[in-house]
Amino acid sequence: MNRRAFITMLGGAATSAVAWPLSARAQHAAVPVIGFLNSQSPEGYAEPLRGLRQGLKDAGYVEGENLTIDYRWADNQMERLPELAADLVRRRVAVIVTTGGPSSAFAAKAATATIPIVFNIGDDPVRVGLVASFARPGGNLTGVSFLGIELTAKRLELLRELVPGAARVAVLVNPADAAVVQATLRDTEAAGRAMGLQIQVFNADTAAEIETAFESMARKQPDVLFVAPTPFLVVRRVQVVQRAAFHRIPATYPLRDFAEAGGLMSYGASLRDAYRQVGAYAGRILKGGKPADLPVVQSTKFELVINHPTARMLGLTVPPTLLAGADEVIE
Repeated sequence: MNRRAFITMLGGAATSAVAWPLSARAQHAAVPVIGFLNSQSPEGYAEPLRGLRQGLKDAGYVEGENLTIDYRWADNQMERLPELAADLVRRRVAVIVTTGGPSSAFAAKAATATIPIVFNIGDDPVRVGLVASFARPGGNLTGVSFLGIELTAKRLELLRELVPGAARVAVLVNPADAAVVQATLRDTEAAGRAMGLQIQVFNADTAAEIETAFESMARKQPDVLFVAPTPFLVVRRVQVVQRAAFHRIPATYPLRDFAEAGGLMSYGASLRDAYRQVGAYAGRILKGGKPADLPVVQSTKFELVINHPTARMLGLTVPPTLLAGADEVIE
């Protein structure tokens, strides 16, 4: 090999050595980042997050491989949501996924009019003002509504069927989640009047306040308990179910997760499936889809789950019609 050929070979090798790291860095930089905003803490969200990741995987995206998810949790401090949303915007994430109630979605909406937002809420997104319509959401938002609040009257009817003599209903809400509280009280009071029920409201914003609320219930002795579909109470579901059992209060819950934790009865959509749908929409947007062109998904399947051992513990006989209509009876 002559001197000129040797120098040329060295130059090519050096160029390749420089080009490879640059190429690798460019490839790494091309990995899309999803911003995840939730009003609560990671505790209690393992199963829904599996649903989110499944939806993304179905769309071809796997966290840690060709996708990064940047998580932001407000720990039930709603006042933190605007700054957490602004931080995700500063990071220039490709999509923002908001869960944990409408407060997260509103914080993201206020932070950006350009980054696509996929929400997951239990209320009507048109009624609360997130989107223009289900079919044509408009703007940079779309998502999933699992209608947890819309099922209030049905949940009360099912509870009344299980406890026919019930007249006084305790309603447990989280005052920090103002939008959910307002909608829940509006619907429970309207349904209660139609059914001749008296509504008593109890607030809980911390684990200690859940204990205080149940101590207050024990003094006022409501016949049954209606637990609002608020993210904080979902996270604290084990504590809520245990206190209801300790005070022997028949209760209805918004999600099957409560019944699986020992709660008497739940009626509502699958939270994991709602998260899966959110992941699928986020994946479609990463592939070029526009939020304005993606209709808001409404849950169409609702599950009635009855925990038979809890019913027996409370001295309740579940009517055959209720057992026959249940999607699952936990034995």
